[in-house]
Amino acid sequence: MTEEESRLREEYTRSKNWKRWGPYVSERQWSTVREDYSQDGDSWNYFSHDEARSRAYRWGEDGILGICDRQCRLTFSLAMWNGKDSILKERLYGLTGEEGNHGEDVKEHYFYLDSSPTHSYMKGLYKYPQSEYPYPDLVNTNNNRSRYESEYEIHDTGIFDKSRYFDVYAEYSKGSDNDILIRLKIVNQGPDSAHIHIIPTLLYRNTWAWGREGEGYWDRPTIEGKDDHLLCLEHDNLGKFHFAAREATEWIFTNNETNNEKLFSSLNHTPYTKDAFHRYIIGGEEKCINFLKTGTKVGALVKRQVEAGDSFTLDYRLWMDGEDVDIDSPFGDFEDIFQKRILETDEYYNKILTNISADQYNIARQAFAGLLWTKQYYNYSIKEWLEGDPSFPKPSENREDVRNSEWKHLHNRDIISMPDKWEYPWYASWDLAFHMIPFTYIDPYFAKSQLVLFLREWYMHPNGMIPAYEYNFSDVNPPVHAWAVWKVYKMNGKTDINFLHRCFLKLILNFTWWVNMKDLNGNNIFSGGFLGLDNISIFDRSHTNGLQQADATSWVAFFCSNMLNISMELAKHFPAIEDIASKFFEHYVAIVDSMNSFEGTGLWNEEDGFYYDQLKNDRTSFPLRIRSMVGLIPICAVNLLKRNVIDNLPGFKKRMNWYIENREDLHQSMSYLLPDKDENSPKCKYLLAIPTEERLRRVLHYMLDEDEFLSEFGIRSLSKYYEDNPYTFNGDSVHYIPGESDTGMFGGNSNWRGPIWFPVNTLIIESLRKYYRYFGDRFQVECPTHSGNYMNLLDISKEISSRLVKMFEPDKDGRRPAHGRVQQFSNDENWKELLLFYEYFDGDTGEGLGAS
Repeated sequence: MTEEESRLREEYTRSKNWKRWGPYVSERQWSTVREDYSQDGDSWNYFSHDEARSRAYRWGEDGILGICDRQCRLTFSLAMWNGKDSILKERLYGLTGEEGNHGEDVKEHYFYLDSSPTHSYMKGLYKYPQSEYPYPDLVNTNNNRSRYESEYEIHDTGIFDKSRYFDVYAEYSKGSDNDILIRLKIVNQGPDSAHIHIIPTLLYRNTWAWGREGEGYWDRPTIEGKDDHLLCLEHDNLGKFHFAAREATEWIFTNNETNNEKLFSSLNHTPYTKDAFHRYIIGGEEKCINFLKTGTKVGALVKRQVEAGDSFTLDYRLWMDGEDVDIDSPFGDFEDIFQKRILETDEYYNKILTNISADQYNIARQAFAGLLWTKQYYNYSIKEWLEGDPSFPKPSENREDVRNSEWKHLHNRDIISMPDKWEYPWYASWDLAFHMIPFTYIDPYFAKSQLVLFLREWYMHPNGMIPAYEYNFSDVNPPVHAWAVWKVYKMNGKTDINFLHRCFLKLILNFTWWVNMKDLNGNNIFSGGFLGLDNISIFDRSHTNGLQQADATSWVAFFCSNMLNISMELAKHFPAIEDIASKFFEHYVAIVDSMNSFEGTGLWNEEDGFYYDQLKNDRTSFPLRIRSMVGLIPICAVNLLKRNVIDNLPGFKKRMNWYIENREDLHQSMSYLLPDKDENSPKCKYLLAIPTEERLRRVLHYMLDEDEFLSEFGIRSLSKYYEDNPYTFNGDSVHYIPGESDTGMFGGNSNWRGPIWFPVNTLIIESLRKYYRYFGDRFQVECPTHSGNYMNLLDISKEISSRLVKMFEPDKDGRRPAHGRVQQFSNDENWKELLLFYEYFDGDTGEGLGAS
């Protein structure tokens, strides 16, 4: 067992609190829904980036490459100034949803380079330009661009030309669970000498100004300067801490309080407000700093002139009173601890990442770092948010109609895996379910705890719905939670039956919600709205009556299939659950039967050989004949039942045999309990799937056609056929768009009309491997279609996998397709090994798009 594995175990058993501190600080707290108290729900304009430096946050904090404790009581992050910027760089900048021609987008370059699962070692990088940051240029140019043009990015401004920037590295190491060592390294990568201010900042989250009492609302803490090397910090709940700087430091003090005078023309509660560092450093206002050396926000002001190619290092240490740290010599063991944690982190990943190339190792290591760094403290109580706070004017009663008012039970105050801490600094439930699969490789304890968390009563609605995301918790995401639970359980060696049982009981509530709310006619044909696929249809599917959805119906079959697997596993330990296994088996069969044969053909189109959504009125059904991911999802609802498992469940076996004997008709339209080649063996597997073998071949014919779905870099979300042959309906059209969206649907910041999306690609790969385990080598199709090259389904799954990975690997010219047109990533030694993992990818070029 490695040292990091031991720490994970100690954290899990609660003998140590190794995850108490981590990268839990958001990258954007401003303009979030939870900070929005407006009457009309306009979160982008209620609390802007410009206001953020002067206004205390209500529900969290943000910062650059920051850390905090798991309740975000105390944060540490970086601020900086190059002597030219108009504002102090304390947080990452980006365009709002209204400013960007493709929605909101961060306009910075920063990278997560490393992290151990307990965050006992972490490393991040921020690239800080030496020229004045081009705020107006980014806003104006993007405003003037249409949705048909690409985004104007920070590198397009030329600000990184000739390497005129600083590399700002932040490294963290833990001496113990309450002893954090911090090393900052600043490198001038430019050709000339350049000036920089670095202000490492400690800040207590404001929990005292709102007029509330009870858990989470603590009195004002204090940070006091003892000398030019040492601070003393005291918090009623967090306890007493010390913070030391290796070199003599100019400490600057203020409070994390709103500058009411500036923003609202009202009296300040203190002369020392949140924006004091900006006013002091850039504006030269000395009176805004508390020279009595006390406050709730403190900066270590360092000013340096750095020659071209030179660097300097700053060391700090934060530890809890009582830790084994010599307060008179806190840096004596600093180097030893840092090197030890680096070696231990390498040891941990070397055990996991084997039999891959050096470059693939680098890709995986940074991918895991990205997962770990995008954990975030998420704090949101809907009831308190709707009520407003006693110390502030009562919000308009019309806010009850803004959003989320039906989620008054929701009270989140946890560390959660985020899709992205700037563009999506709030959880998305189906994204999180996918995150937990790679998380299981590095921290199975965290993966299981997150999946349990979203089923708890302060998350899940009393009606059984899982919250989607803060813009609308009532939006419907694909039901992938049961799949994630089952997969994480198997990846952990099928040992934690309590985890499986605990999740299963709550997932039954969620499944019942789907059946009661999304199968309105009781015919096992489901709706669900946009279902995370945003603009994939010709109209907004969330506001379309009479829509019978191929993906929604398939997703519920997929949900049902995973619940069947879980219930059969649990029935080995709890015999009464056999009956529930039979229920999910029969419900799966009913859904798939409707999918294929309801009112004749279900949602299958025999002429085209594809599954489509259908619009239905009182007299007729009309297929929306768009070949998209909607029609590929049905192949994912595949399951294999093993005879040796069935034989040990006599009640389930009896009911299943009744179906085999009495529902022969089902073989005509679905893959229904078909035994494999080992029919007479205990190892026999029975296939359950939506398409018949013949229909599966027809769907794969499209999916593996490079003129349709199969890109050089994976499976597209919409067929390329529509590039020259747009689909039209009632005056609207859908055409293939491989990159950014050209519509404003769902904010315009994502696109399902052509790009490649990793999560659904992974489901397709997994499904092909299941089919292979049943069919073996006898099932072969052309890959690519029309190539004359026949492959089995396992080899096809490997081919798709390699195409996906290809986006991150350098080609013969050193260019990684995911980096797109940014030349530095292929020809600059200080960029070429850096990686970003994007929300989605261009269907033709593999360029990364959206959040990263």
